Amino acid sequence: MDRVADQLGSLVVYLDGSVLSAEEISKKTLVLVDNFLIKETHSIFFKSLKDRGHILTFKSADDSTLTLFKYGELLYQNVILFSPKVEEFGGKISKKMILDFIDEGGNVLLATGSKPGVVLREIAVECGVEVDTPGSSQLGSLVIDHFNYDISDPSHTLIAVDAVNLIDASIIVGSRNVSPMLYKGIGLLVNNSNPLVLKLLSGYSTSYSFDPFANMDKSPNVMGKDTTLIAGVQTRNNARIVFSGSLDFFSNEAFISSVFKINDKEYPKSSNAEVSINLSKWVFKEIGVISVKSVFHYKLNERKTPMDYTITDMAVFEMELQQKIDDVWKPFSVKDLQLEFVRIDPFIRTNIPLVAEGKYKVIFKIPDVYGVFKFLVDYKRVGYTSVFNSTQVSVRPLKHTEYERFIQSAYPYYVGAFSMMVGVFLFSFVFLHADLDKDKAD
Repeated sequence: MDRVADQLGSLVVYLDGSVLSAEEISKKTLVLVDNFLIKETHSIFFKSLKDRGHILTFKSADDSTLTLFKYGELLYQNVILFSPKVEEFGGKISKKMILDFIDEGGNVLLATGSKPGVVLREIAVECGVEVDTPGSSQLGSLVIDHFNYDISDPSHTLIAVDAVNLIDASIIVGSRNVSPMLYKGIGLLVNNSNPLVLKLLSGYSTSYSFDPFANMDKSPNVMGKDTTLIAGVQTRNNARIVFSGSLDFFSNEAFISSVFKINDKEYPKSSNAEVSINLSKWVFKEIGVISVKSVFHYKLNERKTPMDYTITDMAVFEMELQQKIDDVWKPFSVKDLQLEFVRIDPFIRTNIPLVAEGKYKVIFKIPDVYGVFKFLVDYKRVGYTSVFNSTQVSVRPLKHTEYERFIQSAYPYYVGAFSMMVGVFLFSFVFLHADLDKDKAD
């Protein structure tokens, strides 16, 4: 019966009668496009998603039936916005609904082009990423680099980006030991002080975003090292968003094209495919997902969680972590996991040693302060979902029967007290038995 209950617990029955497992729900992906021709021009990318089990639903961005929620529940776990020119979504989808979708833990992959629509730019701004303003010409704004371009493009707008410009986080982008990537799109700008926003692919110091057919009568809004080509955001609720200034980055043409960078050798194939697939795995939470499998705390030499702790008790804290790799949960082992024992501020902050694969254990002494404390683990690393686990416990003072009978630091006072008693006894003995009258007579 328990086995059947577990299997039924992993299923969700929708009101329309469809039954999906929890894994299938996480792979439900809505793809919004400007033109259904994108299904053909980006077929390699979409095939990679289908091969990994994603259930893709293609709809036009102005479809009148669009919605992301039904009866307060998410209809999709992931949304791909490959509709760079959309000015207003159809149906019930709006900027607010997209943001609500993210707040509920949904993931978004957004790719724009040289003339991004207003709604996409507004969504990006709300997430901490600013898309450059489109140019006045029909072509719009593009990232230009006169020193790092593919020689097949005389306008210098097809940028050959070396892998060293990728973020140093293999969990997000994979290996950086790959050939250059091809990028043709608008520039992005991120706030470096925002810890939630990541520069996944950056431009060069010679890059800038501008309309290639407009007169440059002012400085570009996006230029130099601030030029971001692809940005990522992981919110505090672990929802993930990836913004790409180039829809062509995910196209078949970019995947199979060779790269001949100016003043460099020719590469038979770009690494757009490898990077794009790794980005999609990360943004759709197929990798880099950590969860707490178990938490256990108890007094030393006991194996039962107590109702409370007494000051100066020896406490044991154990935790087991796991991570998702290719839809399989495996132990997560690191050497920098920390535990804090917090009342208002941390009284103890200590490293939790790894004792086995994915298992951590630490022994520490409860501070000589009573109150309501928390075992707190707050683990945040680039590319991984954050782990926040808090367990509240009470710490009480000693009972009157639990204090030591003799305190070592009070020994001088014990000696003083007993010496006074002896002195009084001797004085009384002498005073009572001494012959004072005889002394006066003498």
